[in-house]
Amino acid sequence: MAITQLTDEQIRTWTRAQKDRWWFENVYRGDMAQLTLRSALTGFCLGGVLAATNLYIGGKTGITTGVGLTSVILAFALYRGFAKAGFAQDFTILENNCTQSIATAAGYMTSPLISALAAYMIVTGHIIPWWHMLSWMLVVAILGVFIAFPMKRRFINEDQLPFPEGRAAGVVLDALYHGAAEQGVYKARLLGWTAALAAFVNFISGDGWMKLVQFTILRMKSWTGLTEPWYLEERLDTYYYNLATRFHLWTPSILGTDFKTLGLRLTLDLSMIGVGGLMGIRVASSCLLGAFINFVVLAPLMIRHGDIVQRVTASGVVVPITRAEIVNQWSLWWAVSMMVVGSIVSLLGKPELFRGIFRRKARVTEPGETDVLKHIELPLWMSAVAVPILTVLGAYVSHAFFSVPWFLAFISFPLIFVLAIICTNSMALTSWTPTGALSKITQFTMAAFDRTNPASNLIPGGMTAEISANAANLLSDIKPGYMLGAKPRQQAIGHVIGIFAGALAAVPLFYLLFLPPNAEGVRSAATIVSDKYAMPAAVQWRGVAELIAHGLKSLPFTAITAMVVAAICAAFIEIAKIVTKGRFPLSAVSIGLGVVLPPEYTFTMWLGALLFWWTGRKHPTPGTKGHDFWVEGCEPICAGLISGWALTGIVNSVINVVYSMH
Repeated sequence: MAITQLTDEQIRTWTRAQKDRWWFENVYRGDMAQLTLRSALTGFCLGGVLAATNLYIGGKTGITTGVGLTSVILAFALYRGFAKAGFAQDFTILENNCTQSIATAAGYMTSPLISALAAYMIVTGHIIPWWHMLSWMLVVAILGVFIAFPMKRRFINEDQLPFPEGRAAGVVLDALYHGAAEQGVYKARLLGWTAALAAFVNFISGDGWMKLVQFTILRMKSWTGLTEPWYLEERLDTYYYNLATRFHLWTPSILGTDFKTLGLRLTLDLSMIGVGGLMGIRVASSCLLGAFINFVVLAPLMIRHGDIVQRVTASGVVVPITRAEIVNQWSLWWAVSMMVVGSIVSLLGKPELFRGIFRRKARVTEPGETDVLKHIELPLWMSAVAVPILTVLGAYVSHAFFSVPWFLAFISFPLIFVLAIICTNSMALTSWTPTGALSKITQFTMAAFDRTNPASNLIPGGMTAEISANAANLLSDIKPGYMLGAKPRQQAIGHVIGIFAGALAAVPLFYLLFLPPNAEGVRSAATIVSDKYAMPAAVQWRGVAELIAHGLKSLPFTAITAMVVAAICAAFIEIAKIVTKGRFPLSAVSIGLGVVLPPEYTFTMWLGALLFWWTGRKHPTPGTKGHDFWVEGCEPICAGLISGWALTGIVNSVINVVYSMH
């Protein structure tokens, strides 16, 4: 069934009151169930799973995957199955939309954990107490909700902006409930089968799982004499290196530095195949190019030149050259330069994001017109009261928990509010939230007042990203509800439920994955970045904070030169994208990301992107089996690979922590 909508002429000429009355009379479904107990609980549980998988993948790649359409399909298939089995009534279309909104809101809550907050702990060495972290995240996320709602009437009701990602969710929901139900069930099955495959592979490659099975369940220590569990090596090249050591085979190297030192490995990580499929061939190829330039060309040269060397710690421990050392000692700086300049030029290259904000407002009402949506919209007085209160709370938690000076905490908020509007307008037009560029604007602005305290730029920068993301994503989630006739007030409540779901799931998991206690029960910030979790986003934030604190004087001359060249190249690439209207194949931000990511992940993501790009070209015709599987099923397949691998990996980490405590 075609979704009812206004014409371009009506959008341009009608007052907002006329548009509201038309929507109320033609689209609104006031008698249909929406925010029910079961939709809230389903969204809460799906959101917790989505937050957990996002945290796991974000720790590895610095990328969070929204997969909002996946939660739509899962909720639809779940309750359609319950209805057929006679256990429950089927979801209404608005209950499904509400579940999706809650789940995606939960998934967004992981962003500060893998970026600003992790960077703060890395730079300061201070472990943030869990309740400090939880309080800060909840305050700034809910502040984003109350900032967003005054914009809802402007961007959605009045301007009818597209919000492409939200519109796609609305179209899919309408299709599922009006004639394409079997397609939703098919996609849910695809997700389930690929999740099972990824979970099985990660199960047999998990040392924790194999300890549990072989030592605890089968008790193989007692009857086989096995001292270490067998498990499939996730790094496939380990098998070759074991043979090379045993039989004195050739060890690959570049300019005398072997591949392992450079981080050039091969990994069996199916979640990276899924991430690559979602990011697309252009972004994945740019990441691969950045990794190639850095680890194949520049790193061997800098090691030979002596700008990347073994370190000796204050306690006399020798730290050998590794991928992490290559990034920390030299490569990080040109990667940060590439990402910051690229994201800012890209933002400035979209003047419509700024024009839309300051454009003269259209007529709201004519004489005699009344507000027909007053009883279902979130009252504006609530934002007028909540925003000042939450602003004071945000300044307080920033000062009390992170030692941000009161003055800087308060003066950052006007800038944050303006940037949140820009971010929301960007989401409305392009489905792109430029939180990276916007947060760097806040970081560098705060640095003009205080360069010595890293919290003074990291925490306001993190607040910019979190407030902007929640404001933009709330409106993106409200868009399909507007298309389908949902109550906006209930959608706002659902988004807040999702905020709590994501925070409650992600914060404890953060400590488990990235801050595991040692044998004495002591946690250390040194474990946040590890061989398993590269934390690329946090490394980038840390790099900007250290650059602000120490300036360029502490860097090698070659690193400064690389930064200048990277900045020029980033500007050229983004300008080329603007001139060619997006057809230029490279992304400066993605090239920089490829530097801080482990090359093994970058290559595997590229393979995933290549697989779905090639199969998409091979099966271009809608309605064919190949097209349904590889093109229409791309997101469910990728989401299954990510969730199956991530959830099994999370449990593997839990098992290892339990074993270490005994």
